[in-house]
Amino acid sequence: MSPQACKFVWYELMTSDSAAASAFYSQVVGWTAKDAGMPGMDYSLLSVGENQVAGLMALTQDMRAAGVPPCWVGYVGVADVDAQAQRILKAGGTLHMPPTDIPGVGRFASFADPQGASLSIFTGSSDEQPPQPPVGSPGTVGWHELMAVDGVKAWDFYAEQFGWQKKDAVDMGPAGVYQCFGGDGDAFGGMMTKMPEVPVPAWGFYFNVEAMGAAIERVKAGGGRVINGPMQVPGGSWIINALDPQGAIFSLVAEKN
Repeated sequence: MSPQACKFVWYELMTSDSAAASAFYSQVVGWTAKDAGMPGMDYSLLSVGENQVAGLMALTQDMRAAGVPPCWVGYVGVADVDAQAQRILKAGGTLHMPPTDIPGVGRFASFADPQGASLSIFTGSSDEQPPQPPVGSPGTVGWHELMAVDGVKAWDFYAEQFGWQKKDAVDMGPAGVYQCFGGDGDAFGGMMTKMPEVPVPAWGFYFNVEAMGAAIERVKAGGGRVINGPMQVPGGSWIINALDPQGAIFSLVAEKN
């Protein structure tokens, strides 16, 4: 088990139309997009103020040929990508991308957990972390959520890999238990057994916005579609699950409706 709880450190949108996706999320979430200047690669950095939040890249021809759809991917920071990748394999996971260097940035690997949900791991070249906006600030990521084939088994896997700790457990009735998790402080995510209508196990990410009603109008105006919500969750926040115009699933969370 990791000596301390690992945290999500990056998020990446892989999309079929990077220019359109950039315009959509800039409008909906309030990000500004800037080309990363990576030679031979269509990659943009999405920021709120001076803080980089996520990356955006066009699906490559190989990805499209392999049937990879537009999607959001999360990166968990670990002490040693290579050693962590071996632990993931030993625990029944599968590597999509073996440990690979990003020159001047760090090293990453992409994997699927034993139930098929995809995630990435990352070790930075530097231990220095830029200052981050306060928790809950518009444009930041407010929650991480796994819909698993089996929530209990998924918890065992991730707790072993990343040292996550159980926080509140919410009884969802027929839907089962929603297990919140985090590190030494507050919870930063939750996981549960997915409902039958959820086609595949997957991680989802909630972006903070100021007010949900106005955000929903921006989603619709930009060509996106709300597929669940708005609904109020324990603690009082409002959430929606939605599709962007290219078909990637994303979620929003706000303190007020």
